[in-house]
Amino acid sequence: MSEHDSPASEQSSEATSEAAATANPTEVEQLRAALEAMRSEIDRHRDDALRARADVDNARKRAQRDVEAAHKYGLERLVEALLPIKDSLDLGLEASKSTTDIKSLQEGMALTQQMFQGAFDKLEVTVVDPEGGRFDPALHQAVMMEAHPSAAPNTVLRVLQRGYSLHERLIRPAMVVVAKAPEGA
Repeated sequence: MSEHDSPASEQSSEATSEAAATANPTEVEQLRAALEAMRSEIDRHRDDALRARADVDNARKRAQRDVEAAHKYGLERLVEALLPIKDSLDLGLEASKSTTDIKSLQEGMALTQQMFQGAFDKLEVTVVDPEGGRFDPALHQAVMMEAHPSAAPNTVLRVLQRGYSLHERLIRPAMVVVAKAPEGA
């Protein structure tokens, strides 16, 4: 023992710690209650996080299924538009086997072509037919150049094969013959 330590000060220190431990049972209970409330809040937040993760996983899986379905059935609209044309071609082919009337076959072909154009209209497929217009390398493919006395250079003289675009996006360029300046001019 040091000179500052006395039996009386030891007793008072022990009494203080005993008093602190037993003096405020309501404070300890309040702390326990607060701890339990925090644990409950942690559990609630953990459940919320698990549910949010499950929702994100479900949304990802649903989006993946939607993309797979779009790839699988994306051409359905096209097929629906083409089926009546196929039926018409089949009927025309059968009719051609038993008839000698060329005019009725031509009429049937014209009707089938109209059906095809109607299907293209539904699908927003447009024809690129630049005959007489200015050559545009973004829309046309020059197959040949011809000197032509009455046509300006870079004018489309003839369309050998029409081009097509879908929703303003070029699918196939038009194959064209383009005018060039006459030699010696």
